Amino acid sequence: MAEDWHKVARRSELAEGEIASATVGDKQVAIYLIDGEVHATDNICTHAFACLSDGYLENGIIECPLHAGRFEVKTGKALGAPVNVDIAVYAVKLVGDDVLVKLG
Repeated sequence: MAEDWHKVARRSELAEGEIASATVGDKQVAIYLIDGEVHATDNICTHAFACLSDGYLENGIIECPLHAGRFEVKTGKALGAPVNVDIAVYAVKLVGDDVLVKLG
């Protein structure tokens, strides 16, 4: 997939501590608003097929709803069993009210 910027959400529709999701081509993206900053990661857990956007977000950590694997949202770092593979983190920029992510 080209390394272009893709609109995935509107900033005004994001709620602090909530998770939104979007699909860009064949890629599922999770969008987070944490302490007023927008972040984006892969939406699929690296341990088993589960949408992180259905998980639990607390203190910048997303917990997978399937087996409770946890990742740091800002870095994508896997935080221990059962996950041992990090999730991809995507660059985010705001253009007006549009949230754009750069995949690649």
